[in-house]
Amino acid sequence: MKRTHTCGELNKKNLGEVVILNGWVERIRDLGGIKFLLLRDRYGFTQVVIDPDKNKDLYKKANKIGNEYTLEVSGTVRARPDEAINNNMTTGEIEILAEDFIILSESENPPIYINTEEDEASEDLRLKYRYLDLRRKKIQKNIILRHEVAQVMREYLNNLNFIEVETPILGKTTPEGARDFLVPSRTRKGNFYALPQSPQLYKQLLMVAGFDRYYQIVKCFRDEDFRADRQPEFTQLDLEMSFVDQEDIFKLIEGLFKNIFEKVLSSEINTPFERMTYNDAITNYGSDKPDLRYGMKFEDLTDYFNFSTISFIKSALEEKEKITGFIVKNLSENYSRKKIDEFTEFFKSLGMSGLLWIKGGNNIKSSILKVCPEEVKKIVKDFSISENDILFMGIGKGYGYYKKLGRLRDKVIKDNCLTAEGYDIHWITDFPMFSYDEEEKRYKAEHHAFTMPDLADLENCFPDEIDKIKSTSYDLVLNGFELASGSVRIHRRDIQNKIFKIIGINDEEANEKFGYLLEAFKYGPPPHAGIAIGVDRLIAIFANANSIRDVIAFPKVASGADLMTGAPNEPSDDQLNELGIKK
Repeated sequence: MKRTHTCGELNKKNLGEVVILNGWVERIRDLGGIKFLLLRDRYGFTQVVIDPDKNKDLYKKANKIGNEYTLEVSGTVRARPDEAINNNMTTGEIEILAEDFIILSESENPPIYINTEEDEASEDLRLKYRYLDLRRKKIQKNIILRHEVAQVMREYLNNLNFIEVETPILGKTTPEGARDFLVPSRTRKGNFYALPQSPQLYKQLLMVAGFDRYYQIVKCFRDEDFRADRQPEFTQLDLEMSFVDQEDIFKLIEGLFKNIFEKVLSSEINTPFERMTYNDAITNYGSDKPDLRYGMKFEDLTDYFNFSTISFIKSALEEKEKITGFIVKNLSENYSRKKIDEFTEFFKSLGMSGLLWIKGGNNIKSSILKVCPEEVKKIVKDFSISENDILFMGIGKGYGYYKKLGRLRDKVIKDNCLTAEGYDIHWITDFPMFSYDEEEKRYKAEHHAFTMPDLADLENCFPDEIDKIKSTSYDLVLNGFELASGSVRIHRRDIQNKIFKIIGINDEEANEKFGYLLEAFKYGPPPHAGIAIGVDRLIAIFANANSIRDVIAFPKVASGADLMTGAPNEPSDDQLNELGIKK
């Protein structure tokens, strides 16, 4: 017998039909001598009734059935009694009166709960038995959501004349990124392939080749420290376009997201997206990926203290430091002094001298009320700080200071379990082109070495003010996560050589590492730009998942291990000998 319907599609229109269903037993109940089985497949649930008054032998046979048994059931669709209708199920108005069933396979008692939305088992146990965890509706919904988003991505780009091209997985190791995963070559002993951290150089070569609109949904690999939103292998939507600039990329991606929101989430988003420079993001929120839904924008309060005689404030202002703060609004209860002390210690642990604070309302309280009473009162008045609000302030200067204040902002959001509705999506632009590595005593490319710098900055700031050179790179931020990153690329050899010189790559090393790209650039490379979107992070945000592991079919744990298969595992001596590798 072949199934005629899935477990999620039958309704009152099918009353009286004889149907065949296949699925797993979610639950068994015996009420008044009648057995009720809840049959499940990935499409939904259907209730099956086995009535001894209709078929005694079938009822007796049903005593052998257990949870997670796989069944084939044939029977007639009938209406449920009014009092038994389940409005939480798409099939909740009907049930199947079983006429026969076959046990296709039996099941032992599962080591994890499958018929629950909650993650009742430990994550390690869930990942060890991932094939069972994937039966859970919560996880299945995430995987199906991932599929739906991928289909919209492909449809949108295909309609705009993009071509999906696969690039190699086994490639050449390159510097200036995270650590590569290396794969030994059997035929060229002592040599290794590198798994791609991204298809960056290949997609630029595709632009040289004349494929002016490329994309792929691609696996990438980085050997870096893992956390909730990282995996050693991850997926991104990678794309590149020729004869375009930054504005073309923005327009394309905004259209893509509008399509995803409409077709997958059935919701609207406003375009164009808000834009914020890197400088504004850092000085206003202390992060290059701020979540604007929480507010708490930094306020420059320096002018309130211009005439202060308090020694630590006066000396800070003489050093051109800023007094900056953010207001936490509408707290459900006033912060205790113990809680404020916890934030103070956290701020100190970041290398700051201390944390200043003001609580508003009629009974103003502040760490500096005794020494700066007038300044405190004026701040409370000007910013309408109520008794349920608190202002945290720091003193410092430079991006490093603002980032520490940003970490305090993040901790306040987390510790207060603050929630925000909807989606905050915006661009961050004008990133620094270079950052100085104190340990290596040299400049490094902030994005990557093939990012086009702001040519005016390059002309005006090279070689004396390299740290002031901005790039033409951009990030897309969604709810406080860096969701996508891209840039206009260098297509001129003279500019590329100058960038290599700044980051300490000489001609010999450049030819060794990137010779094939530089050679290609001799033959009419077009201007081009691109971007890569983190698919795992995007789906995790849409699914409101705590970790990207919940939206990947077979993920790794924090150590990089696969608990289900036991990877990575130790190869045999024969395998190592064949590769020319010693233990």
